[in-house]
Amino acid sequence: MPFELTLRYTTPLTPISDVDEVLEEFLRMVGYLPEGEDHRGGVGPISTTLPYRLFRECFLRDPARPWYAEELVAVLKTSKPTVYRHLNKLKSLDMLEEVPGAADGKGRKGYRLRYGNLARAWDFTEANATNALRRYRETVDHLQTLLDRAPLTPAPAAPAPAAAPAKTAPKIRASSR
Repeated sequence: MPFELTLRYTTPLTPISDVDEVLEEFLRMVGYLPEGEDHRGGVGPISTTLPYRLFRECFLRDPARPWYAEELVAVLKTSKPTVYRHLNKLKSLDMLEEVPGAADGKGRKGYRLRYGNLARAWDFTEANATNALRRYRETVDHLQTLLDRAPLTPAPAAPAPAAAPAKTAPKIRASSR
C-alpha cells in the first residue's frame, strides 16, 4: 500500500485545549478526514462520522489493543468493506500496524495504532514523509541536471485556429412529378 499524506503549512494547534477539536483538525490536515464544513452531506458533525469514530473511539481509546475487522463492524455498526476502506486510509498514513490474530487458528489480522502510541506512530509517519520529500528532491535535482545539459528548446508557436467554414444556405431540390 502506498504511503499517502497531505502536507499543508499550518499553525500548530497548541492553543486549543479541546481534544476533539484538535483531533478533528489534525485528521483533516493529514488528509484522513475531508476538508470543509463540519457537516458531511447532512449526516451531522464530523465527530459522528465513521472515520472519526474509528480513530477516536477505537484506536485512541485503547491504542495498544488490536482491533479485528469483525469487532470494528460491530462497534461502528457498518459493513466490513466500509471498515476496510477506512483502515486502508489509516494504513496509507502508516499510523496503523497489523498484528497477528489470536491463536484460535483463524489467522485473523488485528489492527492497532503503530507502537500502541499516537506520538510514536506519528514518528513513523514523519520518517516516511521525510523520505518521500528526499526522493522528490533527488528527482528535482536530476531533472535540473538534465535541463542544464540540454535546455529545452522553445515550443513552436501554435498555429492560429482556422476560421470556421462559412455556412451556406441549404440547397432545395424541386421535384417535378
